[in-house]
Amino acid sequence: MSRIGLALAGGGPLGAVYEIGALVALEESISGLDLNALDGYVGVSAGSFLAAGLANGMTARQLCTAFIDGDSRHPDHVPASMFTRPALGEFSGRLAALPGLVGRAAWQALRGRPWLSALEQLGRALPTGLFSHAPIEARLRSLLSAPGRSDDFRRLAATRGRRLVIVATDLDSGEAIPFGRPGHDHVPISRAVAASAALPGLFPPVPVDGRWCVDGALKKTLHASVLLDDGIDLVLCLNPLVPFDATHPQRHRVLAGGEAPIPRIVDGGLPVVLSQTFRSLIHSRLELGLKGYGASHPRADLLLFEPDHRDPAMFLANVFAYGQRRALAEHAYQATRADLRKRRSALRPALARHGLVLDEAALDDPHRRLLPQRRRAVAPPSPAAQALRRLDEVLDDLERALSSTA
Repeated sequence: MSRIGLALAGGGPLGAVYEIGALVALEESISGLDLNALDGYVGVSAGSFLAAGLANGMTARQLCTAFIDGDSRHPDHVPASMFTRPALGEFSGRLAALPGLVGRAAWQALRGRPWLSALEQLGRALPTGLFSHAPIEARLRSLLSAPGRSDDFRRLAATRGRRLVIVATDLDSGEAIPFGRPGHDHVPISRAVAASAALPGLFPPVPVDGRWCVDGALKKTLHASVLLDDGIDLVLCLNPLVPFDATHPQRHRVLAGGEAPIPRIVDGGLPVVLSQTFRSLIHSRLELGLKGYGASHPRADLLLFEPDHRDPAMFLANVFAYGQRRALAEHAYQATRADLRKRRSALRPALARHGLVLDEAALDDPHRRLLPQRRRAVAPPSPAAQALRRLDEVLDDLERALSSTA
């Protein structure tokens, strides 16, 4: 019997929201796939929250309720505000050091040192992160303390038989730290998640066993090798960050309407240019990693699910605009279902090798939604519109099939 694992990349809070929508779509559309009964989980940064929850028995729908639905009365509710609590301890510590740093900078200037060299001293007064990881860690520790869950890697493996690995990066050495593996499994899961999600500049480094830990994505995007080295046969990979292709037209123009074209990326100014740059670097590293896995583990299958590079909704979404959570999660859910339909020909044999089957009825059901509509119900697409959409997806599927055999 095949062993199946799940690798979740980072992408900030809304990256996690995308992955939740995609996870629900995958589980509903693939018969035989139980995301709570996989043989291995690896999470990086924002993906570490979801990996920890799934390994602890929280369903993808429960994660949706916790992170997206916004019902504060639910016991698993995760308030958006906990991700933006100021790092007051970091601020006060740096502020306390400021007088001494100013004095040293002035002394160096008086001794004839270049002013720029003297001013470098003042850089130490800048905080290493804006937001505190403490509320995140405390809330996750509370979630994992519920009956049937565990905040202990070792107990989780012993009681549920689930291997969970959360990857962070050692700031001083640059090496990956696989929390959950032998030698690193004594660290609480909640602490490991906080360390893995400590993106420099947003969250201060997290101290763990005398080492300062930051975002696990600094080393690799997915860290799927953690699962492959454990003998996993099929790895489902989710990556929410992709560069936007503003020049690539849609393959087919069967459907009318759709998103209005966005301006050239350069017209968006520095934030948009930096976003595109960061996404391009992350994704090129991911592509190289996947090619390497194909050479090092030729008998294993890796199936990657990510947003369409031509999808402006995923590129223009503000990673800290929590009000967009519901809309983005629904978009991710529907986009993943559309992606599965477009890739049917390639996915069927790949899934069949591991005892999984596409649920065609669920996949083609036009009425399925991730979240109930809060406003007045919108009429479902007309039969003609559904037929056009299906034709567009069939053309995409055929094009992929032909290119793979060329």
